Amino acid sequence: MFVIKSILFFSLFILCYSYIGYGVLVWILLRFRKRAPQPQGDAPEEFTPAVTLIVAAYNEADFIEEKIWNTLSLDYPSDKLDIVFITDGSTDGTPEQVRKYGRVTLLHEPERKGKTAALNRAMRTVTTPFVVFCDANTLLNPAAIRNIMQHYRDERTGGVAGEKRVWQEGEHGAAATEGIYWKYESALKRLDDRLYSVVGAAGELFSIRTELFEPVAGNVILDDFIISLKINMRGYRIAYAPDAYAMETPSASLADEYKRKVRISAGGFQSIVMLKTLLNIFRQPLLSFQYISHRVLRWTLCPLALLLILCTNIALVAENAGTFYLYLLYAQLFFYLLAIIGFGLALVRIRFKPCYVPFYFVFMNIALYHGFLRFVSSGQSAVWEKAQRTINLSNPL
Repeated sequence: MFVIKSILFFSLFILCYSYIGYGVLVWILLRFRKRAPQPQGDAPEEFTPAVTLIVAAYNEADFIEEKIWNTLSLDYPSDKLDIVFITDGSTDGTPEQVRKYGRVTLLHEPERKGKTAALNRAMRTVTTPFVVFCDANTLLNPAAIRNIMQHYRDERTGGVAGEKRVWQEGEHGAAATEGIYWKYESALKRLDDRLYSVVGAAGELFSIRTELFEPVAGNVILDDFIISLKINMRGYRIAYAPDAYAMETPSASLADEYKRKVRISAGGFQSIVMLKTLLNIFRQPLLSFQYISHRVLRWTLCPLALLLILCTNIALVAENAGTFYLYLLYAQLFFYLLAIIGFGLALVRIRFKPCYVPFYFVFMNIALYHGFLRFVSSGQSAVWEKAQRTINLSNPL
């Protein structure tokens, strides 16, 4: 019984630390760390270097013109902003729509090789010192590029992660629950940034110094994550710019959101293998601490911990181990009941707040199991599959 209890409490610790404890620990560390002296005098002139914005688009004909207009209206000197849309493999007329805009450079090849190959090819055309990557199904706030560039005043900054926001119209939507998760992730990224570095940029909006780009292998699933962590491993930090954000709508259905989660999960396991040197905390202690706490544990031990907590708890209750374990089991069963109710409500496009958090939490962890199976069986293609999203994103900014 001692072994079963040990497994239960260790699993509880891992789960609580990864989702709550890590953020609390970083907050405490920041409270005790001395603040750097603030510079005195007039504010420095705005930093507006030449930059290239690269947008990877695959079959985005329904949305591409709105994306182009949003890009052309960004508040950044037009003579310092190169705009590149790469539409490899698109068959729905997306390239033809992009060609209508003379200020936009179109890169297109009929063969579809995946987003990673497209970005590698686009990077060979870049002549500016900075690059911003952005997804085709998002809209940027007008000051996004301007706000990102300010972080490059610091020579230690090798990249900048923008903020992902999920646009929710009303209180319904089958997959609108993802919005609260990204608010939680944004809060953690703010803490990570203040401690040292954001751990992995999101592909919706991120930027790097052009000279630090390393071509990514064609089989890489999470190109944005690998690109940003490799810059970290070279001694640079990834800053966080919450005032530069990419707005996108939720996935159109639970099936689309689940497909996206499984792909990200498979990519997470692949990334752990590719970045295995980061698991050695003696090489880059602070970065490894952040990476393991924020990413590795959540992708690997947390899904296993959920299952172990339930199974060991049932075993201890069966052995009459004590009232504490009985109440803990009741709490777990109630949590999963809320998750099941949340799933049922999501299917009929109803979002009930007390249920959607348990539902989305379980939903993500099931996707991690599926993603792991995809990874070990090499069943996840690096060629990105566009998830259907609710359109109607006009003027959300």
